[in-house]
Amino acid sequence: MRIIHQTMEEKENFFKNLLKRSPDNYGKYEDTVKAIIADIKERRDEALFEYTAKFDKADINAANIEVTDAEIEEAYKEVSPELLRVIRRAITNIKSYHELQKRNSWITTEENGVMLGQKISPIETAGVYVPGGKAAYPSTVLMNVIPAHVAGVKNIIMTTPCNSEGKVYPNTLVAAKEAGVNHIYKAGGAQAIAAMAFGTQSIPKVDKIVGPGNIFVALAKRLVYGHVSIDSVAGPSEVSIIADESANPKFVAADLLSQAEHDELASAVLVTDSEKLAKEVSEWVDQFTASLERKEIIEKSLENFGYIIIVENMDAAVELTNDLAPEHLEIHTKNPYETMTKIKNAGAIFLGEYSSEPLGDYMAGPNHVLPTNGTAKFFSPLGVDDFIKKSSIISYSRDALFDIYKDVATFAESEGLTAHANSMYVRFE
Repeated sequence: MRIIHQTMEEKENFFKNLLKRSPDNYGKYEDTVKAIIADIKERRDEALFEYTAKFDKADINAANIEVTDAEIEEAYKEVSPELLRVIRRAITNIKSYHELQKRNSWITTEENGVMLGQKISPIETAGVYVPGGKAAYPSTVLMNVIPAHVAGVKNIIMTTPCNSEGKVYPNTLVAAKEAGVNHIYKAGGAQAIAAMAFGTQSIPKVDKIVGPGNIFVALAKRLVYGHVSIDSVAGPSEVSIIADESANPKFVAADLLSQAEHDELASAVLVTDSEKLAKEVSEWVDQFTASLERKEIIEKSLENFGYIIIVENMDAAVELTNDLAPEHLEIHTKNPYETMTKIKNAGAIFLGEYSSEPLGDYMAGPNHVLPTNGTAKFFSPLGVDDFIKKSSIISYSRDALFDIYKDVATFAESEGLTAHANSMYVRFE
């Protein structure tokens, strides 16, 4: 991996390079995605089936677009008992964690008859997009579906691409069944997002769309936002590690590579105040990469977006990391808990050398749908809050309103809204 010392010039180049990965740079595909969305909106199922034939080479129609119980039963036969056990264990951990996020409605009252409160309600229908294509991601199913269930969403539908024979990955189907998806549809890409956003004869309109996808999926989610809610427009995966001289270079190298293998746009960054550690980590990265299955992807990822940055001290490491606002942050320092208190911006924080990032991807319980590309400065991980709505509650008695009605009217008149003021006066004059 490239090793650089933090200077103002190097820092600027570093951030400039990472910004190339941002979904904001997907503009050249926007016209294509707009056309797909407009076509689905107008021709609905007819367009959806045509795009599925074009992109997935599958003959999908109204009779076979929804995954059947028989297909799910067949999927269970193809999934190993060991994987099924792991999926169920993960579900237990993920559900337990998200149960702690649940909110309750509340009401406060005053003696003069004022009652104020907040009503929490789940959204009615959630749409989950799960990628297909190159690989199956049952963990993505669990992380997107379980928070919706915990929130109380009644109807959870899922869309995912099928292969040319109209089959969906067995692992994906089993995870969806175990997590409690109500309906699964064989649709992928921007066309699936548009179908969930506007509804077709086969796929119902949803209230919110969550789940990751390729460039076309990310753009489609951005373009349908406002017609439905979305979780976020996710960019490529990333990990940042803060480490001092006490860190195990072998562990650090392995964890950097666990993200670099995602795809060529993935980012892996080590920030350290130890030149010795930097060199040792680089050597271990080379040694591990040589024998890993996704060697070519890793090499391209590290060549383009892999960095070992040597800083003056740990305070500088924290400052750089807060500027970076990474999706995943590992802290390998003498006192990781103390370092953590200084972190302001990160999607998920992993403390200590035995809390590696893949633990969060699959089994620990916290959600692995996280803000990317610096958006951890203002976005949070996917959670129960993403599937609820909050309604304000206001109730005044006559006596309570009498105390303030003239103030309300004065405020309204100052804004030229005399009908607002009249709504107050008419009750007492």
